[in-house]
This record gives sequence, structure tokens and C-alpha cells, in this order.
Amino acid sequence: MPRIITPATPEHEIQEHNARMFGSPKERLDFYRQEIQYETSILANRTDAYLAAQSFLVIAYASAMGNTNQSWGEMFTLVVPPFLALLGVLSSLNAWPGIHAAYKIIEHWQLKQSHLLRSEPMMGLAYDESPLFSETETSQAGHRKSLLFSLRTPWIFLVCWVLLGSYAIFIQLA
Repeated sequence: MPRIITPATPEHEIQEHNARMFGSPKERLDFYRQEIQYETSILANRTDAYLAAQSFLVIAYASAMGNTNQSWGEMFTLVVPPFLALLGVLSSLNAWPGIHAAYKIIEHWQLKQSHLLRSEPMMGLAYDESPLFSETETSQAGHRKSLLFSLRTPWIFLVCWVLLGSYAIFIQLA
């Protein structure tokens, strides 16, 4: 029978209800870590796909800029490299929401893991007196630093594509 938990509910009943609903702290920790691992692999896959696409665009851009054909080379280098730069800008703008969403989900699960480890101090003392997870391993700043590459990459490429597109137009018109 479902039960409504109120402030008057005895503490042992709340703990029993939570144990049935969420499992043991170890099970919750395992679940949080699996979610973090899953989302981290999604983020890595998105970053890898984005970098692969950008590398092909950079190769195409460099090849287009190196066109020395006398009859149509100038028109080609005036049109194709800026178009490739625009494509790079658009792919950067399209990659950002997915990368950022994965980052926010990882941040959510990291926060839940951190709260669990703080609320259950005995979780870290599994075999000896040193904690299983130190503060630096579970801190917000620690995991954010590890994800900065994925977060910054679209913006770095966006700026590079704007500069490369501007350069391609500038050298043809100057």
C-alpha cells in the first residue's frame, strides 16, 4: 500500500521507504557512476565526430586555397574557401548544443554522486582509513576541468573558421 510521508512520519519508516525505493547507498553510487560513464562516452563520441568533420573541412579548405589554376582558380578560391568556412561555422554551432547537453547531464550526476558521498561518509572507508574518493576526485572543479576540451573545441573552431573565411575573402579582394 503506498504511503504518504509527512513530517510526523517516524525516521525509521522514512529510511525503510528510501531503502526500498533507492536501494543501498552502494547501489546508488554504482548507478551514478554508470550514468557518468555513459554520458562521458556520449560526450567523447560527439567530440570525436565533430573533430573528424572539422579535420576534413580543414583539409578541403587548405586544398581549395592552394588552387593555382590560371583560368578559374581565382574565382574558385573566392567562392569555395569562404563556403567551407561557413560550413565550419554552421557545424560548430550545431555541435555545441549536443556537447553542452552531455556536459550538463554529467554535471548533474557528478553533483548527485558528490552529495551521496558527503551524506554517507562511511562509503569511502571501505578497506582502510583513507577515503575511497578524495575531495579532489569528486569536486565540481575537478570534473569540469576534465571536460573543458570538449566544451571549448566548438568555440575555438568557430573563431578559427570566422578568421579563415575572412582571410580567404580578404586576400582575393585585396
